[in-house]
Amino acid sequence: MTTHTTPLDIPFPPDPNPHKPKMAVPPGSWDSHFHIFGPPHRFPYADTRRYSPPTAPIEHWLSVSKAIGIERGFVVTPSVHDLDPAVTLDAIARADGRIRGMVRADSSMTSGEVKRLHAGGIRGLRFPFAAVVRRAFNEQEFHANIALIQSANWVVEFQIDGDALEVHSELIGNVPLPTIIDEFAGIQPKDGLDQPKFRTLLDLLAKPNVYLKLICADRFLSQGQSYESIVAMSRAVIEKAPDRVIWGSDWPHSYVFEANGIPNDGDLVDMLLDFAPDETVRKKILVDNPTRLFDFD
Repeated sequence: MTTHTTPLDIPFPPDPNPHKPKMAVPPGSWDSHFHIFGPPHRFPYADTRRYSPPTAPIEHWLSVSKAIGIERGFVVTPSVHDLDPAVTLDAIARADGRIRGMVRADSSMTSGEVKRLHAGGIRGLRFPFAAVVRRAFNEQEFHANIALIQSANWVVEFQIDGDALEVHSELIGNVPLPTIIDEFAGIQPKDGLDQPKFRTLLDLLAKPNVYLKLICADRFLSQGQSYESIVAMSRAVIEKAPDRVIWGSDWPHSYVFEANGIPNDGDLVDMLLDFAPDETVRKKILVDNPTRLFDFD
């Protein structure tokens, strides 16, 4: 069924003029979470999409990343392209070895498809089990996909809400592969560090295979949450697992539907000065941790 969009369903394009970060971005830094959209005449958007984003090709990300000092990247296939990995494979092929990528969980995936994707630079599988993408936790799909990718040694990522994180924490914490939780599992910083959902997240981060992807601080700000609460939550997860936190820009920020809300990617990098005041820890987050996760054959 085709989804009809209105002008309000079309996000604003990303800021094309990122400023140079104040912090010294270490060589070999990774943007561990960004998306590529289209161009739709080459890579059509899925009929089931929730919004229609402006084109955001790999050439634009390469330009923005150079401006802010990022050398490598991990591109995540977005819901706009759903189960079609073509846009992600194309981006990897045209990035001169700088990026690897992640596709979305697919109940029809085969071992042959995993081999093809691996040869194209795919190194991860994302389970989009969150209300925002209108998908509930599908345990059958989860087990089927894990069995397929285990021999390829891909990373596993959960886009998941805090309620589901609590319910499925035992399963998530015992995946036999490196496991990433992104977007703070939708846990709200304004509700403080003692909320049960956040305590569950910290318990999971005590496990040696569980990582957190530090993204979406700007989303929380756009919701009216205080920067101080975002800093507190970010520092807490970094203190818990400094060797298993990674950073992502979430470029091109496709959730922005109103003017004056587009984040500057230089500002996003500089938030790390508050999240991780120690330069050594920032190098772990930007270089060491993602390199260990993604830079393998």
